[in-house]
Order: sequence, then structure tokens, then C-alpha cells
Amino acid sequence: MDCFPFPDDLIRAQREWHATYRALAVPRPRHATELRRRLLLLSVRIHWHPFWSTPEGWSPAARVELRRFTAADRRTDAA
Repeated sequence: MDCFPFPDDLIRAQREWHATYRALAVPRPRHATELRRRLLLLSVRIHWHPFWSTPEGWSPAARVELRRFTAADRRTDAA
């Protein structure tokens, strides 16, 4: 398996994206408009991060690995 050198700010943004998505996914979320705006902002920040322009970030597997890496954090939080 490839190991990608993800920058800390990219990992943090992806983790925040997951947390915001979970907050928005609950029935009748409070402050839904702000959560949607936050989700959009984080999506743009992640999508246009300079890491994706580097040789390590060119691979589509890098994006998948970032989501897998941050999903592992969610599983440990739930346990």
C-alpha cells in the first residue's frame, strides 16, 4: 500500500469535513445552513489544496487514501 505524505492542514480539513457531514446528517440538524456552507467551504479547500499538484498527489489513489485514513479516525472515535 502506498504511503502518502499528506500535509497536516489537508488532514485537518478532511476530518472537519467528516465531522460537519455527520452533524448535517442527523435528523433536523441545528444550523443546517451554516453546516452546508461549512461543508462547501471545506470541500473547496480539500479539492483545490496544493498537495494535489505535487507528484505524490497526482494519483487518484491519494484522494482515496486520504478518505480512508480519516475514516479510520472516525471508527476509533465511535469505539
